[in-house]
Amino acid sequence: MVQWTDRIRQVKILLVVAAVLIAAASLFVSHQLVTDLKTEERTKMDLWAKAMNFVQEADSETDLSLALAFIEGNTTIPVIVTDAQGRVMEYRNIADSAGVADRARAMTLAGDTINIDIGDGDYLLVCYDESTLLKRLTQYPYWQLGIVMIFVVVAIFALLSSKRAEQNKVWVGLSKETAHQLGTPISSLMAWTEMLKDTYPHDELIPEMEQDVKRLERIAERFSKIGSMPEPVDTSMKEVLDHVIDYMDKRTSQKVAIRGHYPATDVIVKVNASLFEWVIENLCKNAVDAMEGQPGKIDLWLLEEDDIVAVEVVDTGKGIRKKNVKNVFRPGFTTKKRGWGLGLSLAKRIVEEYHRGRIYVKQSEVGRGTTFRIELRRS
Repeated sequence: MVQWTDRIRQVKILLVVAAVLIAAASLFVSHQLVTDLKTEERTKMDLWAKAMNFVQEADSETDLSLALAFIEGNTTIPVIVTDAQGRVMEYRNIADSAGVADRARAMTLAGDTINIDIGDGDYLLVCYDESTLLKRLTQYPYWQLGIVMIFVVVAIFALLSSKRAEQNKVWVGLSKETAHQLGTPISSLMAWTEMLKDTYPHDELIPEMEQDVKRLERIAERFSKIGSMPEPVDTSMKEVLDHVIDYMDKRTSQKVAIRGHYPATDVIVKVNASLFEWVIENLCKNAVDAMEGQPGKIDLWLLEEDDIVAVEVVDTGKGIRKKNVKNVFRPGFTTKKRGWGLGLSLAKRIVEEYHRGRIYVKQSEVGRGTTFRIELRRS
């Protein structure tokens, strides 16, 4: 499962790299196009300046029709002509006439100017700016990429949501079918247990069998509730944790010590006790598995912080690698040789969707242990 998750991560990285390369290629082509247009506009302004110079030097008998037509033909490139002292002599394609002088200075500072020598050491300065079309083309690739990225994100989100909804339907169907199939054998086991109690009233093992059958009944009840919104009720969190400790203690190696740590006063929170106990049990079972048969301990801390009630499950197991911390709640992720990798995924759903709480890995260190934290609001 870990290898499969790593493979998915690698595919995502490759897709991101491909998207970056496509974006870079698009920007490169757009940049080349903008550069070519800038060069073309510079050439046009050189010719425009020569036409202006021709008009300035022409005598009364010179035919100016072609030069004037070329000058009048510039309808897109903003241009300002100033004298050597910076006074504006003429301007074209500029809407705001009040700021012409300031704009001419800005064009001069940008270096977009052409000198026209008019003799006797005097000159005219042709200042120009990029056309509206060129400015739009400069910005267009970024707008295009932004729209494409938004579309891709929305498409991915829609696909993931659709896939998640389909998976949820499958899990809900499997859960309810499992509960239904468990119902008949559990009923039979309950009847057989009653018969054994009548036949062997003093047998010490029968009460333990009865508890296990009740346990199976509760598990079937939990599966039947998957997909529906259970009604939370005021519950003693100390009792919930004590039930978990009592159950786990009888079914866990004596090498592992499970202890509860509670505030002086009882803590009451609205929860579905059956489902919430399952979450804590699942965390404890994972903790036991993480110890791999070695001695260790599991501490259940019940904490009150303002309007938050927190439960921390602290173990001394093998810990979780940093690269796997973000994946532990993903369906199908597991580091065990056996298992489906659904326990923590279901635990997250029970805490977040059914109890409007939060569950996360608070701390983990390889070889030292892990702390899972669950946060619930009193209201």
